Amino acid sequence: MATETEHSLLKVDFCGVKFKNPFILASAPPTTTGEMIMRAFDAGWGGAIIKTLVPEGEPVLNVAPRLASLNYGRNRMAVVQNIELVSDRGIKIWLKEIGQMKKRYPDRVVIASIMAAGPAKKDWQELTRRVQGSGADMIECNLGCPHGMPERGMGSICSQDPEITKHITQWVKDISRIPVIIKLTPNITDIKMTAKAAQAGGADAISAINTVAGLLGVDLDTLDPLPSVNGRSTYGGCSGPGMKPIALRAVCEIFKSTSCPVSGIGGVGTWRDAAEFILLGATTVQVCTAVMHWGYRIIDDLCEGLANYMEDRRFSSIEKMVGLAAQKITMHEALSRDHRVVSSIDDESCIGCGLCHVACRDSAYQAIDWDAKKRQPTVHEERCTGCSLCAHVCPVDDCITMKRSTVPLKKH
Repeated sequence: MATETEHSLLKVDFCGVKFKNPFILASAPPTTTGEMIMRAFDAGWGGAIIKTLVPEGEPVLNVAPRLASLNYGRNRMAVVQNIELVSDRGIKIWLKEIGQMKKRYPDRVVIASIMAAGPAKKDWQELTRRVQGSGADMIECNLGCPHGMPERGMGSICSQDPEITKHITQWVKDISRIPVIIKLTPNITDIKMTAKAAQAGGADAISAINTVAGLLGVDLDTLDPLPSVNGRSTYGGCSGPGMKPIALRAVCEIFKSTSCPVSGIGGVGTWRDAAEFILLGATTVQVCTAVMHWGYRIIDDLCEGLANYMEDRRFSSIEKMVGLAAQKITMHEALSRDHRVVSSIDDESCIGCGLCHVACRDSAYQAIDWDAKKRQPTVHEERCTGCSLCAHVCPVDDCITMKRSTVPLKKH
């Protein structure tokens, strides 16, 4: 059993940089200051990416409020939309704090996040010179922010164009003596194109995803879009658990289409999430929204849970896990049409809620009958196509499973 964050199984090499564990604080509100990052290091985080730096003289003035969240019942922050900008602290302050962090925590990885306009070669290279001179271990080029900065020719607008992505990568690599990570936007038709462009430009690694562009909702009393800044709003970046499927696909596609190591981002809140990202191609994982919700303390559960899983599955290192599930992703046409499964309901754990019957009746193939007096569902295998909707609506874990069947399917 793993009992501490220093578990040897969690050590990982990412672009030649040694991490004590694969968990990195993403460039976001939890890394607003050096003092905050050092408290995170005290808690056990393996690395942190500072809030993004922009060229001196670039105005950064945040609005308030700048967050809104999508909640489901008692589950808070299933999706969080933010319209926060990059770091509003001067670069000189950050350069000093990077040095302080490395002096106090030489075994932790400090990554400098930088951003400039797409065509601004001079700015990209000047930022690179300054942050690597401060002692940063790596650089992450933020080409993914979807709000505010694209209006200035920065952020996601850069990684929506493969040529711009390639040029920025080349400019930074021409100067950098430390590994360079290119952070990509998911707000694009095919993320593989920009990932390949980053690799062609010399990227040491790719991180994905940045937030997904969206609009969280409208206050039905005031008619203000959210978050409301004195009655007005703007499209923002969405993060949190609801974004995980988008992020997993992006990580898998990048892993399979390039040879660059990947840092996975998007909806990581538990060790299970982290394991999924790693199995689909990520070598490290970045966390933001879960920390905003629960604090730096979640690192203990992340590390212990992942290490226990690795021990149980006999994985000797993170590297041995990377991409194992990605190999099983294929084209739809390649999926078996002979694999027949049907719904199987455990009568002992069934609570008689009837949700499976209603779901199958109104959104599937009417394969589950309902005895209203006994409050008991019955599956007719000859009508069940194995879609699995019933299992997903069932509120009892493992009450409904999908089993292999040889009963011929009755045509509908």
